[in-house]
Formats: sequence, C-alpha cells, structure tokens
Amino acid sequence: MSGVIAVLLAALCFATTGTAQALADVDASPLSVGAARILIGGGILGAIALAARPRMPRTAPSAVAVARRVPAWVIVAVGAAGVLAYQPTFFAGTRLNGVAVGTVIALGSAPIVTGIFDALIRRRMPSARWGVATAIALVGVVLVSGLVGGAGAATVGPLGILASLAAGASYALYALASKLLMDRGWGFQAAMGTVFGVAAIVSLPLLLVSSPAWLLTPAGLTLALWLGVVTTAVAYLLFGWGLRRLAPTTVATLTLAEPLGATLLGVWVLHEQLTAASAIGLVVLAAGLVVLSLPGARKEKTDVSAPA
Repeated sequence: MSGVIAVLLAALCFATTGTAQALADVDASPLSVGAARILIGGGILGAIALAARPRMPRTAPSAVAVARRVPAWVIVAVGAAGVLAYQPTFFAGTRLNGVAVGTVIALGSAPIVTGIFDALIRRRMPSARWGVATAIALVGVVLVSGLVGGAGAATVGPLGILASLAAGASYALYALASKLLMDRGWGFQAAMGTVFGVAAIVSLPLLLVSSPAWLLTPAGLTLALWLGVVTTAVAYLLFGWGLRRLAPTTVATLTLAEPLGATLLGVWVLHEQLTAASAIGLVVLAAGLVVLSLPGARKEKTDVSAPA
C-alpha cells in the first residue's frame, strides 16, 4: 500500500494549487505562474537527480525490450515536453470551454490515454478492476465538476476539447516517460528529477518573457514557493515513489483524488458552496479510488526491476 498512499498524498499536494492561487490573489498569467512553478520545483528535482544517478539493473525486463532501444535522452525530452505542455493546454481548455468542462475532459482523459500508451509502448494491458474503478471515479469527477444540472456544457467548442485532451495526453507523456526510465533501472528521484529538471531549464526563458514582476511581491513569492516546493518537488517525489511500485494506469486513476481534495479545500478554506450533485460526486469518486486500492488490485503492481 505504500505506493497507493504516496500517490494519494501527491494528489492532495496537487489539490492545494487552486486554493493557494485564490488565497494569494496575485496578478499573474497562468503561463507565468506555471513557468515559475516548474522552474522552482523542477530545479529542486533536478538537483536531487544529480545526486541520484541512474543505475542499470543486471537484467532488463522483457516487457520493456522495445522501449529500451529508444535512447534515454529521447524519453527525457518527451517527458519534459509533456511537463511543459500540460499547464498551458489545461488552462486553454478551461478558458475556452469553462472550468468544469475543461477540468473533466483533461482529468478524465488522462487515465484513458495513459492506459492506451502503456498498452502500446510497455505491452501492459489494464486490468478489469482498473477499468471498473476508473469508470466509477470518472462519474464522480463529472458530478463534482457541477456539469450535472448546470449549463456548463452549453459553450463546449472543438478547440477547447482539443486543448483539454492535449492536457490529458501531456500528463500521460511525462508519467509514462518517467516510468520507462524506471524500467531501465533509474531510481524514482533520478527519473522524476531529470524530466522535471530539463523542463525547468526551458521554463526560465518562458518566465522571463511572461511579466514576472508578480514574483517581487510577498504574496507572489510565497505562492511561487508553495507551488514549486509543495505542489511540484514534494508532490512529484511522492508521485515517483508510487509510480516506481505501481502501473502507470493505476497511478493515473489514483491522481483523480486531486479534484476530491480541491473541492474539500474549497469548502473548508474558501467557504465555497457544495451542491448535492457535488457531494454525491465526492462519495462516488472516493468509492472508485477505494476499489482501485483494495488488496485484490495489487495484481497491477508494477513489473519493475530491482528497487532503486
């Protein structure tokens, strides 16, 4: 259960992002905030990666023989591209189609795309339990979003849908890239740190051209440090710990705990109102996560080489 707990804790760290931004109330673009977050968090993870050099196992798992022929730098580049693409595509989807629709499509598509990529690249077919648990959790996400009984779907457009789907695919790219590095014997610190460290290097020029004056204010600096240290560095170390021990498909579904945590924080900290549909959604979403976390699901435990 250590992997499950680690991923759920990571999801709770992710869940504080919206609340932190609301409390800080800084005048900054999503691109600037995202670049600062990756620069700080990715920089920390990159420094950790330098101290945790990847070690190759004596024998490679046969299931990843095809993936092992791909140079490691290509996998790192693809993973870093996924990290950099996630935030702008996510916010583009929520801006074009609304927060509810954009969030549901992005978060809902991530486990599905991860499952497809994992089956194609690592030859790992998701289990029936994963399918049932993911379906239950996605129903919960839809209910929590407020789409049911609302007018959120009235303004849905193709560009917004494509942007949100791109966000889900971006998540799948960096999650699977990190897993492929671990399949090669890299420790989770080295895998996550290298992917996010490369993304941090690219984030620096993006931050410089995105009006970073907000970082000079106390609220802005506090927000950047929280997002970088807690929701990126700490969160992705926990995420990597779980990814080392679980299938990427399982990890992707477990991170659906993020909207659950974000909704509860909105109610408790920001005093937002919880509708009946959202309350039911929280229960359904939690039920899906419980189904996935039951001991029987351990058959999906990852096929890793010797632990790092």
